[in-house]
Amino acid sequence: MTLPDKRTEAEEPDGRPAGGTGSRAPEETGSQAVTEAALFEAFGGVRGLVETTVPGLVFIAMYTVNKDIHTAAITALVLSGVMVVFRLLRKDTVKHAFSGIFGVGFGVLFAMMTGNAKDFYLPGMLYTLGLALAYLVTAMAGVPLLGLVLGPVFKENLSWRKRNPGRKKAYTKASYAWGFILLGKSAVLFPLYFWGETTQFGWVTVILKIPPFLLAVYLTWIFLAKAPPPINVIAEMEAEEEAAEAEKAAAQAATAEAGSAGRHRR
Repeated sequence: MTLPDKRTEAEEPDGRPAGGTGSRAPEETGSQAVTEAALFEAFGGVRGLVETTVPGLVFIAMYTVNKDIHTAAITALVLSGVMVVFRLLRKDTVKHAFSGIFGVGFGVLFAMMTGNAKDFYLPGMLYTLGLALAYLVTAMAGVPLLGLVLGPVFKENLSWRKRNPGRKKAYTKASYAWGFILLGKSAVLFPLYFWGETTQFGWVTVILKIPPFLLAVYLTWIFLAKAPPPINVIAEMEAEEEAAEAEKAAAQAATAEAGSAGRHRR
């Protein structure tokens, strides 16, 4: 009597675990955790949201109270500067804080030049609209912007373009999600900018800062967590370098051994 083929019961012919979800759960959980960590690194996490949202909130709150553009704008700018200094003192990554202070700086400049409090938010609105179009155009072109942004974070660089089609598909879906979400946000804000009352427009702008962002990040996490894992091209390059060094060392040892053998024969 022959034993059953255990390979077919335990795994697929190509060596992957078969059937039950229990065998795949650790791998899927690990992939989701890596994806979540990478997204937090790329988009700044909770602190990044605070640093990009609070200055605008302070601006519209102060303007609502005293209707003074200069006081509200300078207060928002000083607050952004304090956040940057705080990060520097803690030796944290400052790229999100700096992007926030640049955005606030342009908003302050626009508002003070025109005397219109709505213009404090105009640079951010234009940036959002441009980013939405960039996500959609690059996704349609087959080079999704999100893949270009997150590729280095996952240490896969551009390997997803040719070597990992499932991952390219996930980046394309996520880029479309970002594009349409940001386009929808622009479709709400621009009419309010032209026809809405200033304080109403400001509060709506602040309110729409976080929910669309969280929705886009969540959808990105869903798409990437279900996608094939990234190909770590950095590790591949390091392995190739180590193999080349080992081969070189072996060749040098062989040459030295051959030379020693030749001297002994003499």
